Amino acid sequence: MKPLKELTKAELLVMKEELTQEYKDAQAKGLQLNMARGKPGVSQLELAMPMLDVINSSSDMHTMLGNDTRNYGDLDGIGECRRLMADMMSVQKDNVIVCGNSSLNIMYDTVSRSMVKGVNGSTPWCKLDKVKFLCPVPGYDRHFAITEYFGIEMIPVPLYEDGPDMDMVEQYVNNDDAVKGIWCVPKYSNPTGISYSDEVVKRFANLKPAAEDFRIYWDNAYCIHHLYEDKQDEILNILEECEKAGNPNMVYIFASTSKISFPGSGVSAIASSLENVKFIMSQMTIQTIGHDKINQLRHAHFFKNVDGLKEHMKKHAQLMRPKFEAVLDVLNEELAGLEIGTWIEPRGGYFISFDAMEGCAKEIVAKCKDAGVIMTGAGATYPYGKDPKDSNIRIAPSFPTPEEMHEAAKLFALCVKLVSVEKLLETM
Repeated sequence: MKPLKELTKAELLVMKEELTQEYKDAQAKGLQLNMARGKPGVSQLELAMPMLDVINSSSDMHTMLGNDTRNYGDLDGIGECRRLMADMMSVQKDNVIVCGNSSLNIMYDTVSRSMVKGVNGSTPWCKLDKVKFLCPVPGYDRHFAITEYFGIEMIPVPLYEDGPDMDMVEQYVNNDDAVKGIWCVPKYSNPTGISYSDEVVKRFANLKPAAEDFRIYWDNAYCIHHLYEDKQDEILNILEECEKAGNPNMVYIFASTSKISFPGSGVSAIASSLENVKFIMSQMTIQTIGHDKINQLRHAHFFKNVDGLKEHMKKHAQLMRPKFEAVLDVLNEELAGLEIGTWIEPRGGYFISFDAMEGCAKEIVAKCKDAGVIMTGAGATYPYGKDPKDSNIRIAPSFPTPEEMHEAAKLFALCVKLVSVEKLLETM
């Protein structure tokens, strides 16, 4: 197709009229689809339903070590669930604490603890004049919400196809002792779907922080969320690389089964150095008697081991793949060659990131909403909700059916074309 910017004003006006009519027809269909968040679809939730049958009132509720999951104990999680999560995260069991249903909750607690108690004996952040976090963009809005909540200054860092701009990361981390952390989604990143290269991971591990309490917040949410069996991204083990580089305490790794079992009733975990784990546990003894060990036992019995987790995720991929491909097929059919948007075709994760023409994202999302398709708000993938180019849009294909996703993608592409034509006409 011919790039829209090469069309004359007369041609664009004709196209606008045609697209406007198409949009009115789309509005008349009365669509009601919500793609605002990466929620697993109903068919994915059904995959985990047998988990509810592995434990009942006649079950042996003891762990392999003989501990009674109905009672107090196992503050860091039952051993079999720690092993399961450790293998999923590619770390040792002793480096893992299993918590409740939400890794986001662990991230919040980790930042909160740093604010109030410091990091392994350092000055509490609340007593410092300035605390800063680096935020690769586009990124995960809930990460940014945590640091914004605590009044931490957020510094956007460009995210490329192999990871964050490491020159910029090194410049800030190695020279500014107010920089205390960086948010990372290293594999099938939210929202772009990219995975960090070996070089990027090694450069992270070899940082020389000006602040002794600097930490990498490594949210490996999609570590086993592949879409294809024959095309899978793999990343280096950041904890091992940090140990090799002499920075064993520099990283916190987060993960959960939220998009593996049940989003509201999974298990989450944090992995880090033994020193960091000890410090975290010292706070947990004040905060809780322990997390839901019966749920941990349920997960351990259902999945059995990491191979069971991976087999389960193959079933998820069979359900997710058609939804992603429905979106990508429409984008390629409707927008390729028009030069009004770019997108990445991910191999895993939960999102497709679309970059529209500058100044168009909010209007595209608004038009989609007015025609019955609700998307994540434009700007959400940037700190403070402010995309300086008003360009990035996160597409979440997981919840609708493939057929609904195709319909939604058609509407999205229509809105992209209509808003882009209007934008080009404004400049003439």
